[in-house]
Amino acid sequence: MNSREAAKMGDILATEADLLGMIKEYLKFEEFEETVHSFDKECQSKGKLVSKPRGSALRDSKTRVIQKDLLSSFDDGDHKVFFELWTENIPSEVKDTDAEALSLEFYLHIHFTIYPLRRHPGRHDRAEFEERISYFKQYLETRGAALSQTTEFLSYYALPFVPNPTAHPSFKNLFQDSWIPELRDKLEQFLSVTLKPSNTPRLMTLYKEGGRSTKEAMQQLQLQLVESDRRITSYVRKFSKMQADYQNLIGITAELVDSLEATVSGKMISPEYLQSVYVRLFSSQTRQSVVQSTDFTRPGTASSMLRFSIAPQRPKDVPMLPSLDYEKLKKDLADGADRLKSLLLQALRWRLTRSLPGEQRDTVLQAYISNDLLERYSTKQKIVLHLLRSTNEIVRQYMARLINAFASLAEGRAYLSQIPILLKLLTEVLRKEDKESLTRENVLVALQKLSLREPIITDYLICVCVLNDCLCTGKRKCAENGKHVLKVLTDLLGHENHEIRPYVNGALYSILCIPSVRQEAKEMSVEEILRCYSREENPDLNRQFEFIIKQLNSAEEEGPESDDEEEEDDNDEDLMETDLDKEEVLQPQHRELSGESLLTTEYLGVNFFYLMRSIKSA
Repeated sequence: MNSREAAKMGDILATEADLLGMIKEYLKFEEFEETVHSFDKECQSKGKLVSKPRGSALRDSKTRVIQKDLLSSFDDGDHKVFFELWTENIPSEVKDTDAEALSLEFYLHIHFTIYPLRRHPGRHDRAEFEERISYFKQYLETRGAALSQTTEFLSYYALPFVPNPTAHPSFKNLFQDSWIPELRDKLEQFLSVTLKPSNTPRLMTLYKEGGRSTKEAMQQLQLQLVESDRRITSYVRKFSKMQADYQNLIGITAELVDSLEATVSGKMISPEYLQSVYVRLFSSQTRQSVVQSTDFTRPGTASSMLRFSIAPQRPKDVPMLPSLDYEKLKKDLADGADRLKSLLLQALRWRLTRSLPGEQRDTVLQAYISNDLLERYSTKQKIVLHLLRSTNEIVRQYMARLINAFASLAEGRAYLSQIPILLKLLTEVLRKEDKESLTRENVLVALQKLSLREPIITDYLICVCVLNDCLCTGKRKCAENGKHVLKVLTDLLGHENHEIRPYVNGALYSILCIPSVRQEAKEMSVEEILRCYSREENPDLNRQFEFIIKQLNSAEEEGPESDDEEEEDDNDEDLMETDLDKEEVLQPQHRELSGESLLTTEYLGVNFFYLMRSIKSA
């Protein structure tokens, strides 16, 4: 036996001895005394070595590594690594119920939130700070919600709404030099007490950790696979467009170079030739009718169009989807069986989400609107939108999904904004549906998209924005109608659901940083209104009101750092997400028509769009 074989054999024997030692450790832990005796005797008779238990030393070493990693990520401000380790290694019975652990976790979240502001006091990393503020908001709404009734933590619930915490008197202590060392000492003491090694046998630990890690790894890989598929689809689409543009541009460039060479040789280039080249150059970026009617012989025309032409390329020869019998569709949506209604709503949504962006999707949407699919102009008592009130959960969900698809497109939002009963129906859904339901989720997303249109900003939308932390992004638009916004928010203070008060207070504090809103609030006697509500025996709420009143009476102008929203008109933006069709609960049965096959088999109509195009071309 050579030295390599001997070393390999030694490793095998050491592994075997370690494994036998773990088996013996487990048997002793479970008090199988006779079995342990027999085990020892048989190992001895077979000449098997049994290692002594060394799990305690290993666990001590692992505990020290975890503690070191937690403290290191605390010092580095790495909140993702820290809370991943915190979640995995702090026992649930401690971190979920122990008052000291809950308090420490709260202050740790504050530490990581303001870390960018402390790291560069002179030049705040605003983007990173905004990301951490969003993470802190999520914590306040979930694990941190239970501490909102504790006076010690109450003022920190306003932190996400304060533009510059470093200058705010309520948070002055957070930026003192002693605050971080004191918090770190508390963390170190807590970890030394909490991360005590257990006496669990190594064999049991290996079994538990191995099973859990395998399951978690599979889940993580599945998520990564879905995300990779989505990215691949997006990249392939972008690559195809770039490749087509490149090939088109190379051909035209070659011809223009030939033209320049001919010009140098004294040959004349005819205007008709230039016109044909320009038509090809712009045909992929501009409507054909516009290109054909443009006089490119006029100096500067082509160069101007090159600089300002930003319309996306339209694929050539895109097939138009067949027209439908919308009257029959609306009749079956109103009077058909619940399953048929669900299948039709699904198919109509798929027409929008699965059509090609550009002319094909635009044609589908225009057909829906011109045929008044949602019965905007109907005088009937029972219209398609009333399916939101259906007793069938799938019908309600698929109606909400279709509305969300409409709201994803600019023209769809314009159409929805003209339906007077829409908001009433959507607010009913928000009140009645479970918080985790897909129906409610789709309605909320649709409302957020609809808020891009100013006429749709009404009382309940303001409430929705407050409850979903969206008011900050619409702060300037709300300021344009400040009195109405203030009236809604002060009315919400008296709402029977007291859980919304912290969010309403935060929204009030946020918009009162705008001088014009402060002036309107004084004219409306908002301070007196707040003091009326503060008469309740609730010191935490009173303290929040004091912060708001202080903001109301401040003379500061709105600083540039509080201008956290862009003055952009996003109304024309299409917002069609890739996950509008996620988690389909409705699956077709054997030989059951669904999707496009259902529409084109049972509801085929005359294609007026083709007729109109034929008439125009003729």
